[in-house]
Amino acid sequence: MNRLKGQNGYCGAEAQPIISSFGPHFGEESVLVGRGGSGTVFFTGCNLRCIYCQNYDISWNRRGEEISIVDLSKIFLHLQEAGCINISLVTPTHQIAAIAAALETAKKDGLSVPVVYNTGGYDSLQTLRLLDGLVDIYMPDMKYADANIAARLSDATDYPQVNQAAVLEMHRQVGDLQIVNGVATRGLLIRHLVLPADLAGSEQIFDFLARQVSARTAIHVMDQYRPCFQVDGDTDLNRQISSEEWIRAVSLAKAKGLFLVK
Repeated sequence: MNRLKGQNGYCGAEAQPIISSFGPHFGEESVLVGRGGSGTVFFTGCNLRCIYCQNYDISWNRRGEEISIVDLSKIFLHLQEAGCINISLVTPTHQIAAIAAALETAKKDGLSVPVVYNTGGYDSLQTLRLLDGLVDIYMPDMKYADANIAARLSDATDYPQVNQAAVLEMHRQVGDLQIVNGVATRGLLIRHLVLPADLAGSEQIFDFLARQVSARTAIHVMDQYRPCFQVDGDTDLNRQISSEEWIRAVSLAKAKGLFLVK
């Protein structure tokens, strides 16, 4: 597959970056928002196929606009000038070559706020090593502990092993999350969405983080799951999580000593 020759693969990405929107975002974790908001850039397409995706119009249908690498670098600088406290790259994995080039250009032109890599967590080590020194805050999902569940819900049988290797590499690069005056400046921040019927395997994920990454890994245990997109026929997913399910997950994370953020 050669994007420079007009070919695209599973993710649907082409040679030039495609974005759906950008701007200050105040709905992220508080440590990423501050006073000026997080400067989010939403990239279209995805290397996963989550059947419960809440942004399917962007990720599955790839609704967006193709821009040049130069224009993308200008967007980064515009968000900084607008007062955003960081640049957050949302679903960047499959467009990382163009993003890395835009970041290098923007940094030469004065980009100085932290760069946040906001990913589904299905990232190759080769990709992440290319980002070493360009990314300040890694914010990956940890979606599943079980390969069969990952295959059923996201069409990615190897998600757990790829995800865990990626998280270890991210932590090697940036370490534990560092917070100065209530704002994250560098480090690893995990997002974990609690799914109905413990489909995510929360306890196994928390155990992995505490034992193999860091006992003080920062994590946002998320309760935002709601049934949407392609879950109508799935008896497990066709409901919201209960308060008991979320409280149990938070309690398990606390018991492992993880650093919880909201």
